[in-house]
Amino acid sequence: MQKGMLFLIPYGVMAVNDFKERYTKDFLKDLKKIKSDFSLQERLKSKIQEILKNPYHYKSLRNVLKNRRRTHISSFVLIFEVIDSEGVVAFHVFKHHDEVY
Repeated sequence: MQKGMLFLIPYGVMAVNDFKERYTKDFLKDLKKIKSDFSLQERLKSKIQEILKNPYHYKSLRNVLKNRRRTHISSFVLIFEVIDSEGVVAFHVFKHHDEVY
């Protein structure tokens, strides 16, 4: 997993959130696919900041994705995991709804 995002959030930005962010390689690949959609980038950036403030507000997933949570941003789904022991929210997937489900 990597820290910092390619073009949405400058490396190491942490504000006053309770949780730190962490991004998987798959998540960073997903971001490359939306780099021309600036409005979606801004909505994603805003949603990530909301998640870092209160990650337990979002829907828990079941079965194979048991320890993960999700939220929708227009027709896309953002899947993340809260790792309490490290104080980290790990972002795993950001794909179109049709690709995720």
